[in-house]
Amino acid sequence: MNILISSTSGEPIYAQIVAQIRQLILQGELVSGTPLPSIRLLAKELQISVITTKRAYEELEREGLINSIVGKGSFVSGADQEFIKEQRLRMLELKLKEIIDESRMLSLNYAELTDMLKLLYEEEQE
Repeated sequence: MNILISSTSGEPIYAQIVAQIRQLILQGELVSGTPLPSIRLLAKELQISVITTKRAYEELEREGLINSIVGKGSFVSGADQEFIKEQRLRMLELKLKEIIDESRMLSLNYAELTDMLKLLYEEEQE
């Protein structure tokens, strides 16, 4: 698992870990039952505090994306496909919000934005 930490992003390190592991799970790169590195191993690899990695894993567990079993480790949960779809839709909505904000800053109207989206969507299907 390749996690990159940015010291200049302004985002807390634990949140960067959560976001990257969440992304891997929601994209299907980490499937149900996949073991995650131990908290200590991940902390060592990233050269960060064990407390930071523990906080990231706890957050992922609260979200239902991983399960931690004392003495065995942490694993990608068997979250149902509906839950994963809902999480991915939430991520899509956030990206669309960013696009809408950017289009407003460029003074694009709704018709221009939908035309652009339609053109790109159809281009990808060819």
